[in-house]
Amino acid sequence: MYQPLKIGELTAKLPIIQGGMGVGISLSSLAGAVAARGGIGVISTAQIGFSEEGYDKNPLETNLRMIGEHIKRARKSAGGGILGVNIMVATRNYELYVKEAVKNGIDIIISGAGLPIELPSLVKGTKTKLIPIISSLKGARVILKLWDKKEKTAPDAILVEGPKAGGHLGFSLEELNNYEEKAYQTEIKEIVNLAKEYGEKYQKDIPVVAAGGIQDKKEMEDYFSLGVRGIQVATKFVTTEECDAHIRYKEAYIACKKEDIVIVKSPVGMPGRAIKNDFIERTFLGKIPIKRCHNCIKTCDPKETPYCITDALVNAARGNLKDALIFCGANAYLENRMRNVDEVLGDYFG
Repeated sequence: MYQPLKIGELTAKLPIIQGGMGVGISLSSLAGAVAARGGIGVISTAQIGFSEEGYDKNPLETNLRMIGEHIKRARKSAGGGILGVNIMVATRNYELYVKEAVKNGIDIIISGAGLPIELPSLVKGTKTKLIPIISSLKGARVILKLWDKKEKTAPDAILVEGPKAGGHLGFSLEELNNYEEKAYQTEIKEIVNLAKEYGEKYQKDIPVVAAGGIQDKKEMEDYFSLGVRGIQVATKFVTTEECDAHIRYKEAYIACKKEDIVIVKSPVGMPGRAIKNDFIERTFLGKIPIKRCHNCIKTCDPKETPYCITDALVNAARGNLKDALIFCGANAYLENRMRNVDEVLGDYFG
């Protein structure tokens, strides 16, 4: 049996977070639908304004405006449910994205692709809850220690993204190749104990949420037995009617086979998991010329980067798959038909 997921004074009837997927994959439609059914719906802020007029001339201004717009749209369909945004630490002007989400009354900020060291100072005095994404006990120790020392606070929950997750991964290629399930389960138990330790210090409950390839009720319950209190699911929501992705993006998931899912090098500086296609084949052969820089990622140097990640992900969102990076989780090949959000939730809570 499962219990509701409590994050501060917020209570999600279903202990599930819908993973944030950018560019343009989890926006207001998907997030609002999941929130309306008792889960936590998440909007990805990564190049969120890509489809709007004015984006090419002023991407930052357009992205900030659309953060507010998508939060408003999701609120209309969420029926009072809980909404979050996923903001990558690697995002240039990260602070402005955080402040814009808070200004628009977002319930939760989930942040990874780097350690969100400054996040607590950016939301101080607000009701917004903070969930850092980590992938290891080491990462959990670092963020908890830094927030404790610098900000005299602790997270409201901790999200542990495992090696089967989609998109950017907090593991080296060597770690991915040497992954052992039992060892990772032990690490999760240690993260749960560490969260309890800091929870006692700050007199707050810090639930741990697990993510990465959790397919069904049994696998969810296996994680609960380790002390985890919620799960995050992303890949399974892509092939739903409510998902904001282009239909060709969804069809790529439905058509792919296990051997089509590969680890790629990302300009963000982390390995990523994606569906092999013409674009990825070209990246293996050498650098793909960049026509213009979108100033999206702090770590990206246009002279050195193998390709423009914004262009590759925007092409995916628009259905131009031959020039696209199609991020996915390790089990994307199991999604063989279109469904709806209710059916996906039924895999865990039916």
